[in-house]
Amino acid sequence: MNEKISENEAQMADPDFWNDQSAAQKVIDETNILKTKFDNFKVLSDAVDELEILTELLKEDPTDQETQTELNNKLTIVQQKLQAYQLELLLNGKYDSHNALLEIHPGAGGTESQDWGSMLLRMYDRWGQQHHFKVEVLDYLAGEEAGLKSVTLQFSGKNAYGYLRSEKGVHRLVRISPFDAAGRRHTSFASVNVMPELDDSVEIELRPEDIKMEVFRSSGAGGQHINKTSSAVRLIHIPTGIVVSSQAQRSQFQNRATAESMLRARLYQLKLEEQAKKKAAIQGQQLEIGWGSQIRSYVFHPYSMVKDHRTGYETGNIQSVMDGDLDGFINAYLQSKLSAQNPD
Repeated sequence: MNEKISENEAQMADPDFWNDQSAAQKVIDETNILKTKFDNFKVLSDAVDELEILTELLKEDPTDQETQTELNNKLTIVQQKLQAYQLELLLNGKYDSHNALLEIHPGAGGTESQDWGSMLLRMYDRWGQQHHFKVEVLDYLAGEEAGLKSVTLQFSGKNAYGYLRSEKGVHRLVRISPFDAAGRRHTSFASVNVMPELDDSVEIELRPEDIKMEVFRSSGAGGQHINKTSSAVRLIHIPTGIVVSSQAQRSQFQNRATAESMLRARLYQLKLEEQAKKKAAIQGQQLEIGWGSQIRSYVFHPYSMVKDHRTGYETGNIQSVMDGDLDGFINAYLQSKLSAQNPD
């Protein structure tokens, strides 16, 4: 880590460093991230050294309760710092530090599933605000009676994608439906897709002849997040059929730029999915796709429970989760990835 920092600082000292401002900024950002990780490691290392000193003192006088108490307190702090550092190291994927685009698409089920989509929108919005991410609704399609048919959110801030990639999959709701006069229990599904927002260094070609643009008036149903003008833009990628829309910006030009960014992210994701399918075919694996890939259940009735089916993490405080408390689920997912990387 130190070697990479030194290498980057040598580049930054070069007189020609700012000739390519985009590349220069990436080097600076990478250096800042590495320095933060190194500083955190140093703090952790110093804390471990203090533990060793306290342990030696306790060996000399096992009856020293003051030292024992201090050792126990330090040990708790070190364990917390170690867990935080492990999670930070896990956020080392190629795009983990990037902003994130999160899409919510309710499944079949009409008003009930569309209302579930709006509940998830609120949950992620709360989570983002609590963690000081800038959250913006880029596209919103309202449901016919309640809820939403689709929504695209942008989370801006360090490691937004690194954290939110754990949310990709199908989310299942079980509750007594407020839309059922008979008060019956309903099961609803919504698909959550998460993509990194890409910078210009990722080569995704957008040929003008492959793109059809439509202009429309925003629905305005996204509340305070949506800009109510007639400058909304929809882009249709003809070769793949991918459709993206942006209605959050004030001008048609800005909405087109945002939509193009969304399209590049979708095309890159499609490219990765195709590569994964080819790899799985070669290895004889069957990829889990579609509505079968349920990652989490939210049960309001007959009991209260939110459970992640990948990690086994669960909590009975369902209201806290719906208010944005997702850290336990995200941390458990990242820890499971760490365990998979280090099985011993």
